[in-house]
Amino acid sequence: MTESFHRSGEYENPYEGQQQAPVNPEWPPPPAYAPAHAPAPKKRNRGPVALVAAVAIVAAAVGGGTAYGIQELARHDTVAASSSTSTTVVPSSQKGTVAGVAKAVSPSIVEINAATGSGSSTGSGVIITGDGEIVTNNHVIAGASQIKVRTSDGTSYTAKVVGTDSKKDLALIKLAGASGLKAATLGNSDGVQVGDQVVAIGSPEGLTGTVTSGIVSALNRDVTVSTDEGRQQQWQQGGGWPFEFGGQQFNGDTGSDTTTYKAIQTDASLNPGNSGGALIDMNGNIIGINSAMYAPSGSSGSSDAGSIGLGFAIPVNTVKADLAKLRAGAQS
Repeated sequence: MTESFHRSGEYENPYEGQQQAPVNPEWPPPPAYAPAHAPAPKKRNRGPVALVAAVAIVAAAVGGGTAYGIQELARHDTVAASSSTSTTVVPSSQKGTVAGVAKAVSPSIVEINAATGSGSSTGSGVIITGDGEIVTNNHVIAGASQIKVRTSDGTSYTAKVVGTDSKKDLALIKLAGASGLKAATLGNSDGVQVGDQVVAIGSPEGLTGTVTSGIVSALNRDVTVSTDEGRQQQWQQGGGWPFEFGGQQFNGDTGSDTTTYKAIQTDASLNPGNSGGALIDMNGNIIGINSAMYAPSGSSGSSDAGSIGLGFAIPVNTVKADLAKLRAGAQS
């Protein structure tokens, strides 16, 4: 970049034209005479220009990395503003800790109890608006004749189904008469990396607000689940939510009516009841909706061995892409 500017520091010599001492071009002497009250040379204020130039130089030096970082920050701000009425922020003194994430996000996670003609089930959900929109798994509320929701402070609400998408195993429900709830911040699952620390919050076995932690074990896992409402109700009766991964069936037979989605794999402890709850990064952003887990069951159908560190979550970007459809009342 070429800059030109007026050399305001020069002055006119009042004795110009008079005989002067010879000038050595290599060692010019100072002026023979300067006016007693000659103004000090003016300095051009180059602060802003220098700052802009410095920023340009730094951006050029690091290439696309700086631009990407700025773009990502803007994207997260937009997501937080558009997807929630309040922002979940981990306290600065506990940033990056499981305790900090739990404190910030637990108020945005609920327990869901769904009653059907053949029984009832317990799952979890994530509050995404202050007036009670909640994202959960479709298999948690499939075929429900009544839905009860309990928030972290113990308040109970009734809820109705707004929209469902069995192909993605997602559902949106809405609480009746709710306001001022703490909405979760939906993050960006495209930025998740294998090895990232994560926290899971849900209601395994009906234990509301249970917090576990682990890491992201793998990305883009092909998880196949049933879209058959009858099999979803089988899960609600305690038979385990069947899914297929790596050519193997877990928790029963998924049947012939299935769908496959790309999932985040985690070793954070998940158990029946965690379905529909949150997988969270260490900044308190929701990065996934917990949807499938393998917990070996005994003959009675109960979990004998508990979690073995094989859990899966629907990426939050899949959820965000599906929200408009769910809010429009899709039933699929």
